[in-house]
Amino acid sequence: MKKQIINGGRIFFMLAFMWIAACLVTSCGNRSDKEHVRLLYWNIQNGMWSGQGDNYDGFVEWVKKQNPDICVWCEAQTIYKTGTADPMEAADRYLTDNWEKLAMRYGHAYWYVGGHRDNYPQVITSKYPIKNVSRITGAEPDSVVTHGAGWAQIEIGGQTVNVVTLHTWPQAFAFRAEDQDASRAEHGGDKYRRMEMEYICKQTIGSVPGAAGQYWMMMGDFNSRSRVDNTVYKYPEVDTRFLVHDYIRENTPYVDVIAKKHPGEFKTTTGGEARIDFVYCTSPLYERIVAADVVTDTYTKPVRDPANLSNFWHPSDHRPILVDFELEKGK
Repeated sequence: MKKQIINGGRIFFMLAFMWIAACLVTSCGNRSDKEHVRLLYWNIQNGMWSGQGDNYDGFVEWVKKQNPDICVWCEAQTIYKTGTADPMEAADRYLTDNWEKLAMRYGHAYWYVGGHRDNYPQVITSKYPIKNVSRITGAEPDSVVTHGAGWAQIEIGGQTVNVVTLHTWPQAFAFRAEDQDASRAEHGGDKYRRMEMEYICKQTIGSVPGAAGQYWMMMGDFNSRSRVDNTVYKYPEVDTRFLVHDYIRENTPYVDVIAKKHPGEFKTTTGGEARIDFVYCTSPLYERIVAADVVTDTYTKPVRDPANLSNFWHPSDHRPILVDFELEKGK
């Protein structure tokens, strides 16, 4: 009897071990079928002007801690001399030409510059190869995309992810307005941003049949408000500051990631109380999001420069956004 009990115990433990092993194999198999992807978006103000003094060491250290797979940087060009608002000679600018070196310091081997006409390009860096689809600068004379935009593709686990970057016109008056005061009075800046937004969308997601069922993301500094946040702003319903995001919501399949992930919460992306930086994505990609938030920590919380240099902040006048995806390989 004792021998039967011992043998029965051995069989039980053997079966239990086999069951656990099978579970582990299945679990590992499930994990291998998914690709975790972390996106980091940030307007880094004048080419991370705040990081020039320490050779970007603090910036690189922070980015490495976030361990992003894809980064999108707005205002990705060096413009001013360290610690000043004095313009830097073009030959002395470290960025954009040296983004490859800077990106390698936080583990990214690939980089891409979107289309731009001025000192405010967007740059993508990535652990994955980046393919340019279109660098967008608009059309003369009345469809100029002032800070440009970019449409790139990144292959991840057999999936194609379309990445659209942008940074719209920042002023209250329209671009090239002859009478800036009159243009400001008639909300020329808001209307101009609306034109830029429509142009960018039609050149990117609007140009591809079936895009709503594909993986698309669009992000940047939109310099405009969304009526989704109007419980905070309390603007009139017809306020022109809503024009840009109204267009996106009414004419594209994009989902406002932060708003949908944090319903009823207001997430400022600046040093003040304004959400003007957005990450949008199509529903198939949104369904793969496991986490998304605006990041405010001891490094990223905007602090105005003590000398109040042309409204400069440290490390930036904007806050970064992190989005984590779980993409199914080959699906």
